[in-house]
Amino acid sequence: MKYNSDLYHHRRSIRIGNYDYSLAGAYFVTICIKNRECLLGEIRNNKIHLTSIGNIVKKFWEKIPGHFKDVRLDRFVIMPNHLHGIIVIQRKPSIDTEVISSKVDSNPKRRSLDLGQIVAYFKYQSTKIINEINKTPGSPLWQRNYFEHIIHDKEEMRKYRKYINENPVNWHKDKENLINVKVGPGP
Repeated sequence: MKYNSDLYHHRRSIRIGNYDYSLAGAYFVTICIKNRECLLGEIRNNKIHLTSIGNIVKKFWEKIPGHFKDVRLDRFVIMPNHLHGIIVIQRKPSIDTEVISSKVDSNPKRRSLDLGQIVAYFKYQSTKIINEINKTPGSPLWQRNYFEHIIHDKEEMRKYRKYINENPVNWHKDKENLINVKVGPGP
């Protein structure tokens, strides 16, 4: 189906305009299931209990550093309909990489791996396997975009780690919990 701007909201990027998301640093991300469906698990006694889909998502999240050598994962939590995690890009400049990239690409400032590519890899791989298991080829699992925040210092890192750790306990007031979403016209 061809895109029709009259039928859909105009999408705008939620990324910072000229920021280079391939820079070394820590990034807090939230990735949501399409339509906020609670496919990944349920909260019981303030703890997440993953479904088989949730376990597949966890497996692919944990595989990210094995696929991207300059990436490590910090804290993460899988919730019933979304995932929060901290991705750390640990880029170390290399003379060899600079020489190789300038030979392969006419632009020596070619951007290498960035946060968007990491998230896209994770979403693609987890969706592909889940669709194979469910016999639903081509069905979207994740919302089109994702939320990110650049973590600037140790205090922000502490804040986001705490948020991740406490997320299951606070599910009852989470804005991604469908119970907390207003339907229809509000007051």
